[in-house]
Amino acid sequence: MGNTSGRHLTKDGYNLGLKWQCVEFVKRYYYQHLNHKMPNSYGHAVDFFNTEIADGSINRDRNLLQYTNGSSSKPKVNDLVVFKGNMFNPYGHVAIVSRVEDSYVEIVQQNVGKQSRDQLGLKQVNGKWIIDETSVLGWLRKD
Repeated sequence: MGNTSGRHLTKDGYNLGLKWQCVEFVKRYYYQHLNHKMPNSYGHAVDFFNTEIADGSINRDRNLLQYTNGSSSKPKVNDLVVFKGNMFNPYGHVAIVSRVEDSYVEIVQQNVGKQSRDQLGLKQVNGKWIIDETSVLGWLRKD
């Protein structure tokens, strides 16, 4: 965790972020595989999620639909899971959903200091989908 190596820019000048950080990984994936550029190409992982945006509404800084942890919309493959910061990492974390089952989501991630793939518990309570990890703010989705 905490590894960087300068800013990573695309050939057309789009800012992917600091090399080898989680933000750079998810933005590079969205740029290369989903042809997506975020209008606001700066910020830490925690900045990807705006707590003032209603569940299922567009996050204009990222041009992605935003869902709160506890949404009626189940996470999908390619969604971005956003984690809040803590006293050891105030910048938060962001990862890509690579698999969804009824009891877990699998994420792929960069710069976490552990495995690049992980599984997080998923449950449905009263029609709401919850990733069973207290630091998850929610997920973002390309429409």
